[in-house]
Amino acid sequence: MISRTKIKSRTRKKTNPELVDTIRLALKHPAWGSVAKVLSSSTRRLIDINLSEIEKKSERGDTVLIVGKVLSQGEVTKKLKVVSLWISSMALEKLKEAKGEYSNVLDEIKSNPKMEGIKWIK
Repeated sequence: MISRTKIKSRTRKKTNPELVDTIRLALKHPAWGSVAKVLSSSTRRLIDINLSEIEKKSERGDTVLIVGKVLSQGEVTKKLKVVSLWISSMALEKLKEAKGEYSNVLDEIKSNPKMEGIKWIK
C-alpha cells in the first residue's frame, strides 16, 4: 500500500484542478483511499471503458465506479448509475436513453463518503 504522504506528493504534480480536488477529498475518507491511490498515479494508468463492458459486468440498479473515462461503444439496457472522472457525450446520451444516471467521482465522494453500494470496475 502506498502512503498518504506519497499520494499527496504525487498530487502536487497534477495540473487538472478537478482531479486534484477529487484526490484530496478521497484522502479525507478512508473508504476512498484506494481510489485516491489510483488517481494520484499516472493518468496513463486510468482506464477507458466502453458501455458494452459496463453492461456485461453490472446488474440492474448497480452503482458502477470507473476510475477513468467512459466511452460510447456498445449499448446499455439496464438502469445504472455510472460514476467516473470523465464520460463522452455519446456515452452520456446512451446512458440517459436507458434511464441511467451519471455522476462524477467528486460528487459521489461528497454524497457517499463510506463508498456504500458501489461496484468498482477495474
